[in-house]
Amino acid sequence: MAREPKRERSGEREERDSEFVDKLVHINRVAKVVKGGRRFGFAALVVVGDQKGRVGFGHGKAREVPEAIRKATDAAKRNLTRVPLREGRTLHHDVFGRHGAGKVHLRAAPPGTGIIAGGPMRAVFDTLGMQDVVAKSLGSSNPYNMVRATFDALKRQDSPRTVAARRSIKVSTLQSRRREGGEADAAAD
Repeated sequence: MAREPKRERSGEREERDSEFVDKLVHINRVAKVVKGGRRFGFAALVVVGDQKGRVGFGHGKAREVPEAIRKATDAAKRNLTRVPLREGRTLHHDVFGRHGAGKVHLRAAPPGTGIIAGGPMRAVFDTLGMQDVVAKSLGSSNPYNMVRATFDALKRQDSPRTVAARRSIKVSTLQSRRREGGEADAAAD
């Protein structure tokens, strides 16, 4: 009797894992020179997300590529972060992120724009479920630094709900102030 619930749990785990989309961003091959020749090792960078606002990245190393990818995918699933999205398709505001020499600018975009971003950033946005964004990377083009800089920028993303909670006001009050400010700026021009 005790074994049946285990099967159900593993089935639940497979369903949970199937909800995630993973993208291989980069594979690095390294060679160790030994007496008999070269020993190759592989390092993989993988981005995992549920396309509903959760995303994570992981790094894995192994002697074979599939094992490195599996380790990276497991690591990515362990450190998922939730990103607030406006209307489930774009950012709430423009944001800047950096890691080491890698710098990224992310900008909210109107509907129909699509994902305008380079390789490693595009993988993050695809797995996140973002549909409209304009991104520019500056400095390092190292995929590890670009992914980490993108995550740094996404962690700085605030939704109106969190801003209103921080200021102890209602979301509707915050958004009406923003509209009034926008109209005042337009009237000033």
